[in-house]
Amino acid sequence: MTHTPRLTALALVATLPFAPLHGQVQTSAPPPASSSQAAQPTSVVAPGITPTTPSRHMAMSGYLPQAALPDSATILPPPPATASLAQARDDEAAAAAVAQQGSARWKLAVADAELMAPDAIGAFSCAAGFDLGAQATPAISALLRRAAADIAISTFAAKRKYQRPRPFMVNGKPSCTPDMEPLLRRDGSYPSGHSALGYGEGLILAEVVPSRATALVARGKAFGDSRRLCNVHWLSDIEEGRIMASATLARLHAEPAFQKDVAAARAEADRILASGAKPGRDCAAETATLATTR
Repeated sequence: MTHTPRLTALALVATLPFAPLHGQVQTSAPPPASSSQAAQPTSVVAPGITPTTPSRHMAMSGYLPQAALPDSATILPPPPATASLAQARDDEAAAAAVAQQGSARWKLAVADAELMAPDAIGAFSCAAGFDLGAQATPAISALLRRAAADIAISTFAAKRKYQRPRPFMVNGKPSCTPDMEPLLRRDGSYPSGHSALGYGEGLILAEVVPSRATALVARGKAFGDSRRLCNVHWLSDIEEGRIMASATLARLHAEPAFQKDVAAARAEADRILASGAKPGRDCAAETATLATTR
């Protein structure tokens, strides 16, 4: 049986070890895959986030019903054709990324690939100006986790439609998540779900902490570009992931529950900023590392 994108994502998030958020959608677990199903393409948002593994990055359900989700298969153009100028641009960007393997920027890309950590949104702490995480900022964390489900699901239709090979499959160079390569080989590269998540969260955080909007959107953009540095996504995959994040966020703005949670998150951010709290990480080093991106 082939699952719809919505059911696939629900199978993904149904195993999360978190208390339900309001508006949770209940669903029964899908039946075990048969041997013939095992060879089918798999929707992977990012390393460690698949239809059968849990993620602390997402809530049990998003804000939007399936019918309201933007359709990436309709919105996005096909990926670059072989031997096209657009593919040549992707090849050039991939070669520049491979040249940075082992660098500080590569190591940051490895860290950005980890979405399973409880405080994965901490990647935005320097950009926000204070520590972000489930314990430090519960309202912000809840908002991002719930919106992440919608953003991630929005990329699935195009991923399945095009099943584009990933850079490491083409250039034979290492990726930053070698343990995930067998799974990633079965998941379409276009568009990048990780880029959609990073850029979308940067945009949402820019609403929550408007005084830090430039830094937050820039970090979200860099978060997605880490997938190019990791040699698991082409530049065009990353760019189109941003399109899906923007489309999903535009739709989320019409949801009263989303608006309410944004307001609660903004109030939380205002209290923290007023307290004078600062990030507990080396933000100068992060800024310097991001500046080396090629």
